[in-house]
Amino acid sequence: MRTQERYDLVLAYFAEEMPVAETELHYTSPFELLVAVVLSAQCTDKRVNMVTPALFMEYPTAERMAKASVEDIFEYIKSISYPNNKAKHLVGLAQRLVADYGGEVPQGRDELVKLPGVGRKTANVISSVIFDEPTMAVDTHVFRVSERIGLTTGSKTPLQTELKLLKYIPEELVPRAHHWLILHGRYVCTARKPKCEGCGLRPACRHYQRTSQRAERISLKKKTNQ
Repeated sequence: MRTQERYDLVLAYFAEEMPVAETELHYTSPFELLVAVVLSAQCTDKRVNMVTPALFMEYPTAERMAKASVEDIFEYIKSISYPNNKAKHLVGLAQRLVADYGGEVPQGRDELVKLPGVGRKTANVISSVIFDEPTMAVDTHVFRVSERIGLTTGSKTPLQTELKLLKYIPEELVPRAHHWLILHGRYVCTARKPKCEGCGLRPACRHYQRTSQRAERISLKKKTNQ
């Protein structure tokens, strides 16, 4: 199957089956989403959503969080991964937002990555979700699903995956496609055991086609040896 044909099939399936695809992180403002995404690094959205209500109640704005100590923030987020580093990042980024951006989350990846704790992936999420820009954040789900389906081939880094996806996905679909791939990886194309039998992407999926062909060869060999 040609690459463009595979992309067309995958995107058409997602558009039909998942017309609304959004982040599962809970937030009510760009600042809250930024904080939540920083906290979500190597941590589940479910866990982040458990700690952010109390955190946001106490620190709903960059101005409030900028006045907090690292120890204060740590007490709210100590149940998630790497709480010490993330507490430092949150205080630092809040202070930077107040000092350089009037307390507002800036637009543009180049500005976002200047904030403590904000790398390319986080910046891409904010640019896509808040500003509806055609940026593709590649997390573990997007990286795995893209390779399995065959949207990418032999990608070694998230950046390689990102650039390949952006080459074939129309700009207007990129923000939704990011969530399509994440949600598909989270609930269907899971890491340890993908749920292939119930997946509507089987006709376009390289992994399923290869697995099926292998199973057929093994079955045929067994019959021949009987």
